[in-house]
Amino acid sequence: MNQQKNLPIGVFDSGVGGLTVAREIMRQMPNEKIVYFGDTARVPYGSKSSKTILKYSGQIERFLLSRGVKAIAVACNTASAYALPELEKDCPVPIIGVIKPGAKTAAEITKNGRIGVIGTTATISSGIYTEYIRELMPDVMVHGRACPLFVPLVEEGLWEDPVTEEIARRYLAEMMDEGIDTLILGCTHYPLIRKTLAKVVGDRVRLVNPAYETAKELEQMLESRGLLAEERPALGSADSQYSFYVSDMADKFQQFANSIIKYGILSAKTINIEEY
Repeated sequence: MNQQKNLPIGVFDSGVGGLTVAREIMRQMPNEKIVYFGDTARVPYGSKSSKTILKYSGQIERFLLSRGVKAIAVACNTASAYALPELEKDCPVPIIGVIKPGAKTAAEITKNGRIGVIGTTATISSGIYTEYIRELMPDVMVHGRACPLFVPLVEEGLWEDPVTEEIARRYLAEMMDEGIDTLILGCTHYPLIRKTLAKVVGDRVRLVNPAYETAKELEQMLESRGLLAEERPALGSADSQYSFYVSDMADKFQQFANSIIKYGILSAKTINIEEY
């Protein structure tokens, strides 16, 4: 069991959004090693069919298991919505998605029982946030809104740009009229535009960042299984603690990763995910 503690945590996403989850794991569990996979060749998942999402997620799960991970975080709301139950079935290690931790926190903190959820078209269409929140709070009102323009804006680095703010106002106007007091950032890209979203909704609405909540729940899960790493890996480059893999465009990914993760220069390797 001791040896298992020193194995890395696998984290995957359709692209770069899941880096917000990886960043939270680094902050909250500095002793842990991470193997991250971003499916940059096949992004976005938000507009794909559930069958395709399931196929892609299965390939990535097999890749991460081949790297000897001790747990897997599905750092993609769309994959968590459509593939998690299947991935859990045959997975020999603990696996966690980003939806339940965010839904749970939203249910705990809402005062008026009106919760907003923003995410990709696929995540919102799945209705999964509503389903989970209603299991905890049957009378809650959940207002979902797909916000497809946020992902390209985030990837262009327009995090606090007037264009992003204007689009956010349009997307969120109806929810604000409904009097929500809690807003779930139901896509792992969205924490990067948190400041802009906070400005639009004002201080009466609390923002729930599932990336933060997932890292917290993952830590509790590892601790309960005696799998938490007890000491930091031997000193050296960040590369020895954190490994990044992508299915395409490693340079672009690396540039984006370094803009949000401040742990030295990170490099990314390209692999052929179709082989898994």
